[in-house]
Amino acid sequence: MDISSIDFNKTDFSFAEGEVLLVDKPLTWTSFDVVGKIRNSIKPQKVKVGHAGTLDPLATGLLVICTGKMTKQIDGFQAEDKEYTGTITLGGTTPSYDLETEVDQSFDISHITEEDIRQTAIAFLGEQDQFPPAHSAIKINGERVYEKARRGEEVELKARKVNIMTFEVEKIQMPLVYFRIKCSKGTYIRSLAHDFGQKLGIGSHLSSLRRTMNGTFHVQNAWQLPDLINHIRQTKV
Repeated sequence: MDISSIDFNKTDFSFAEGEVLLVDKPLTWTSFDVVGKIRNSIKPQKVKVGHAGTLDPLATGLLVICTGKMTKQIDGFQAEDKEYTGTITLGGTTPSYDLETEVDQSFDISHITEEDIRQTAIAFLGEQDQFPPAHSAIKINGERVYEKARRGEEVELKARKVNIMTFEVEKIQMPLVYFRIKCSKGTYIRSLAHDFGQKLGIGSHLSSLRRTMNGTFHVQNAWQLPDLINHIRQTKV
């Protein structure tokens, strides 16, 4: 789809005809929370609302929301490459691969050098098989696997092909590694953070994440959610 005609500064919406709304998802909100908040704000008009790619609750940044007839474009937006920034914490693993769960194993990182870290990042470039986290929204037999994981059940997930086009180490402040990653659809940055520590021979987990781009959509054009909700409620739709 040609998005060059989309006006991100528009103030009048036609939700039934279809809108693409860029939202800067707040920390701790689920993607479904954001969709529900927007849908409820445009009542009593019954309009389809959906998002084009889940962001975990502990991630912030760009969430592409489609309404009305534009929901037919969701699959296309989901297929686009993504860009993220964030931090990986070296020296400890967590069951969820991020801060949703507590550190369950710690490692000495005193021998790890900046060169080790930068060379490891380079090693992740290109197409590869990646296993999703057990604490993910993938469904097995109709149930989210994170629900099984939280009950302590063993979860067997299949690897999927992903492509890492950019893995830039922006700064190192041990034990934190600040990164910028551009990757294909379906890449789990949590899994990459976990695998990063494994490749270094230590443990690691994702400690912050922000989606900055989805295809050619950029978070700098996104609404802050409270501002968008207030505007929708004041707008005739």
